[in-house]
Amino acid sequence: MNHPKDDSVPGTMRVLDKRPTLQRRSFLRGGGLGAIGIAVIPAASLAAAKDVAARQSFRHLGAATGKTLVRMARDIYPHDKLAESFYVEAVAPYDAASVKDKGVKKLLTEGIKDLDQRATQRYGVPYAEVKTEDERVALLKDIEAMPFFKKVQGDLVTGLYNNKKLWPLFGYEGSSWEKGGYVNRGFDDIDWL
Repeated sequence: MNHPKDDSVPGTMRVLDKRPTLQRRSFLRGGGLGAIGIAVIPAASLAAAKDVAARQSFRHLGAATGKTLVRMARDIYPHDKLAESFYVEAVAPYDAASVKDKGVKKLLTEGIKDLDQRATQRYGVPYAEVKTEDERVALLKDIEAMPFFKKVQGDLVTGLYNNKKLWPLFGYEGSSWEKGGYVNRGFDDIDWL
Protein backbone atom coordinates (compact mmCIF):
# COMPACT_ATOMS: atom_id res chain seq x y z
CA MET A 1 0.00 0.00 0.00
CA ASN A 2 1.50 3.33 -1.05
CA HIS A 3 1.30 6.21 1.37
CA PRO A 4 2.76 9.61 0.59
CA LYS A 5 5.83 10.57 2.61
CA ASP A 6 4.97 12.47 5.76
CA ASP A 7 7.75 15.08 6.12
CA SER A 8 6.50 16.06 9.57
CA VAL A 9 7.54 12.68 10.97
CA PRO A 10 11.35 12.29 11.07
CA GLY A 11 12.70 9.11 9.55
CA THR A 12 9.74 8.37 7.29
CA MET A 13 10.57 6.92 3.93
CA ARG A 14 9.63 8.44 0.60
CA VAL A 15 7.45 5.98 -1.30
CA LEU A 16 7.24 6.21 -5.07
CA ASP A 17 3.97 5.84 -6.89
CA LYS A 18 4.94 3.56 -9.78
CA ARG A 19 1.71 3.88 -11.72
CA PRO A 20 2.06 5.59 -15.10
CA THR A 21 0.91 9.21 -14.96
CA LEU A 22 1.12 10.06 -18.65
CA GLN A 23 -2.20 10.93 -20.18
CA ARG A 24 -3.06 10.71 -23.87
CA ARG A 25 -3.75 14.43 -24.22
CA SER A 26 -0.42 15.52 -22.70
CA PHE A 27 1.44 12.93 -24.78
CA LEU A 28 -0.08 14.23 -28.01
CA ARG A 29 0.52 17.86 -27.02
CA GLY A 30 4.18 17.11 -26.22
CA GLY A 31 4.66 15.19 -29.46
CA GLY A 32 3.26 18.07 -31.51
CA LEU A 33 5.53 20.60 -29.80
CA GLY A 34 8.51 18.30 -30.33
CA ALA A 35 7.75 18.02 -34.04
CA ILE A 36 7.58 21.81 -34.33
CA GLY A 37 10.90 22.13 -32.50
CA ILE A 38 12.58 19.65 -34.81
CA ALA A 39 11.26 21.44 -37.88
CA VAL A 40 12.43 24.85 -36.64
CA ILE A 41 15.95 24.01 -35.41
CA PRO A 42 18.21 22.89 -38.24
CA ALA A 43 20.72 20.16 -37.42
CA ALA A 44 23.63 22.25 -38.71
CA SER A 45 23.04 24.88 -36.03
CA LEU A 46 23.06 22.21 -33.33
CA ALA A 47 26.37 20.83 -34.59
CA ALA A 48 27.80 24.36 -34.78
CA ALA A 49 26.75 25.01 -31.18
CA LYS A 50 28.75 21.96 -30.03
CA ASP A 51 31.87 23.18 -31.86
CA VAL A 52 31.47 26.70 -30.45
CA ALA A 53 31.31 25.29 -26.91
CA ALA A 54 34.50 23.29 -27.49
CA ARG A 55 36.32 26.31 -29.04
CA GLN A 56 35.32 28.63 -26.20
CA SER A 57 36.41 26.18 -23.55
CA PHE A 58 39.80 25.33 -25.08
CA ARG A 59 41.54 28.61 -25.89
CA HIS A 60 45.00 27.29 -24.93
CA LEU A 61 44.81 23.66 -26.05
CA GLY A 62 42.89 24.47 -29.23
CA ALA A 63 39.55 23.52 -30.69
CA ALA A 64 40.72 20.19 -32.18
CA THR A 65 42.13 19.04 -28.83
CA GLY A 66 38.95 20.14 -27.07
CA LYS A 67 36.78 18.31 -29.57
CA THR A 68 38.83 15.13 -29.11
CA LEU A 69 38.71 15.37 -25.30
CA VAL A 70 34.93 15.84 -25.35
CA ARG A 71 34.49 12.88 -27.73
CA MET A 72 36.76 10.78 -25.50
CA ALA A 73 34.77 11.77 -22.42
CA ARG A 74 31.52 10.72 -24.07
CA ASP A 75 33.06 7.42 -25.23
CA ILE A 76 34.62 6.59 -21.85
CA TYR A 77 31.49 7.45 -19.85
CA PRO A 78 28.60 7.25 -22.33
CA HIS A 79 25.28 8.68 -21.23
CA ASP A 80 23.02 9.27 -24.21
CA LYS A 81 20.71 11.58 -22.25
CA LEU A 82 23.45 13.98 -21.14
CA ALA A 83 23.94 17.17 -23.10
CA GLU A 84 27.31 17.80 -24.72
CA SER A 85 27.79 20.80 -22.43
CA PHE A 86 28.23 18.52 -19.39
CA TYR A 87 31.09 16.72 -21.11
CA VAL A 88 32.64 20.04 -22.18
CA GLU A 89 32.38 21.22 -18.58
CA ALA A 90 34.03 18.02 -17.32
CA VAL A 91 37.13 18.36 -19.52
CA ALA A 92 37.35 22.18 -19.69
CA PRO A 93 39.69 22.40 -16.64
CA TYR A 94 42.42 20.83 -18.78
CA ASP A 95 42.76 24.10 -20.68
CA ALA A 96 43.66 26.08 -17.54
CA ALA A 97 45.79 23.21 -16.22
CA SER A 98 47.80 23.15 -19.45
CA VAL A 99 48.80 26.79 -18.90
CA LYS A 100 49.87 26.20 -15.30
CA ASP A 101 51.59 22.84 -15.82
CA LYS A 102 53.59 22.17 -18.98
CA GLY A 103 53.71 18.47 -18.07
CA VAL A 104 49.91 18.26 -18.30
CA LYS A 105 49.93 20.08 -21.62
CA LYS A 106 52.58 17.73 -23.00
CA LEU A 107 50.71 14.65 -21.75
CA LEU A 108 47.44 15.81 -23.32
CA THR A 109 48.81 17.03 -26.65
CA GLU A 110 51.05 14.01 -27.18
CA GLY A 111 48.31 11.63 -26.05
CA ILE A 112 45.80 13.14 -28.46
CA LYS A 113 48.38 13.20 -31.26
CA ASP A 114 49.01 9.46 -30.70
CA LEU A 115 45.27 8.72 -30.56
CA ASP A 116 44.67 10.68 -33.77
CA GLN A 117 47.54 8.86 -35.50
CA ARG A 118 46.10 5.48 -34.51
CA ALA A 119 42.65 6.53 -35.74
CA THR A 120 44.05 7.83 -39.02
CA GLN A 121 46.04 4.63 -39.60
CA ARG A 122 43.03 2.43 -38.89
CA TYR A 123 40.08 4.51 -40.17
CA GLY A 124 41.57 7.31 -42.27
CA VAL A 125 40.30 10.14 -40.01
CA PRO A 126 41.28 11.67 -36.62
CA TYR A 127 39.71 10.13 -33.51
CA ALA A 128 36.94 12.74 -33.09
CA GLU A 129 35.73 12.04 -36.64
CA VAL A 130 35.63 8.23 -36.41
CA LYS A 131 32.03 7.35 -37.26
CA THR A 132 30.99 4.61 -34.82
CA GLU A 133 31.30 4.37 -31.08
CA ASP A 134 32.52 0.76 -31.36
CA GLU A 135 35.44 1.85 -33.55
CA ARG A 136 36.36 4.66 -31.15
CA VAL A 137 36.12 2.35 -28.14
CA ALA A 138 38.47 -0.12 -29.87
CA LEU A 139 40.99 2.73 -30.21
CA LEU A 140 40.58 3.63 -26.54
CA LYS A 141 41.13 0.01 -25.51
CA ASP A 142 44.44 0.11 -27.37
CA ILE A 143 45.66 2.99 -25.18
CA GLU A 144 43.92 2.20 -21.87
CA ALA A 145 47.20 1.28 -20.14
CA MET A 146 48.88 4.57 -21.11
CA PRO A 147 49.24 7.49 -18.66
CA PHE A 148 47.28 9.80 -20.98
CA PHE A 149 44.20 7.58 -20.96
CA LYS A 150 44.45 6.91 -17.23
CA LYS A 151 44.63 10.64 -16.50
CA VAL A 152 41.62 11.50 -18.63
CA GLN A 153 39.57 8.56 -17.34
CA GLY A 154 40.45 9.27 -13.70
CA ASP A 155 39.76 13.00 -13.93
CA LEU A 156 36.43 12.37 -15.64
CA VAL A 157 35.15 10.43 -12.63
CA THR A 158 35.18 13.59 -10.56
CA GLY A 159 34.75 16.05 -13.44
CA LEU A 160 31.54 14.41 -14.56
CA TYR A 161 30.01 12.69 -11.54
CA ASN A 162 30.78 15.41 -8.96
CA ASN A 163 28.68 17.84 -10.97
CA LYS A 164 25.64 18.47 -8.77
CA LYS A 165 23.58 19.53 -11.79
CA LEU A 166 23.84 15.94 -13.05
CA TRP A 167 22.84 14.17 -9.86
CA PRO A 168 19.07 14.41 -10.42
CA LEU A 169 19.54 13.02 -13.95
CA PHE A 170 21.19 9.95 -12.42
CA GLY A 171 18.60 9.63 -9.64
CA TYR A 172 21.04 10.61 -6.90
CA GLU A 173 19.52 12.86 -4.26
CA GLY A 174 22.83 13.88 -2.75
CA SER A 175 24.33 13.31 0.65
CA SER A 176 22.04 11.83 3.26
CA TRP A 177 24.18 11.58 6.39
CA GLU A 178 23.06 14.95 7.72
CA LYS A 179 19.45 13.74 7.41
CA GLY A 180 19.98 10.47 9.26
CA GLY A 181 21.27 8.26 6.44
CA TYR A 182 19.59 6.30 3.69
CA VAL A 183 18.16 3.37 5.64
CA ASN A 184 15.06 5.23 6.77
CA ARG A 185 14.93 7.61 3.81
CA GLY A 186 14.20 5.33 0.88
CA PHE A 187 17.43 3.52 0.13
CA ASP A 188 15.40 1.13 -2.02
CA ASP A 189 13.51 3.77 -4.01
CA ILE A 190 15.10 2.62 -7.23
CA ASP A 191 12.32 3.20 -9.72
CA TRP A 192 14.53 2.80 -12.79
CA LEU A 193 15.65 -0.79 -12.12
